[in-house]
Amino acid sequence: MSKTDKTIRVRLVKSLICCQARHRLSVRALGLRKLNDVRELKDSPSVRGLVNKVSYLVRIEEGA
Repeated sequence: MSKTDKTIRVRLVKSLICCQARHRLSVRALGLRKLNDVRELKDSPSVRGLVNKVSYLVRIEEGA
């Protein structure tokens, strides 16, 4: 990624045990597997949509 691309850091903060199957797939699509996993992703509308869908499971850390 170039320096002009904005990124967001996404951390999985809640377990996937009691959530819907579609939400589990969304978390997996973000690249998160275990509790407290962190991924640095490109800030795009598709990533923001996935994060908004599972906002109760993840925490966003702006800018990296």
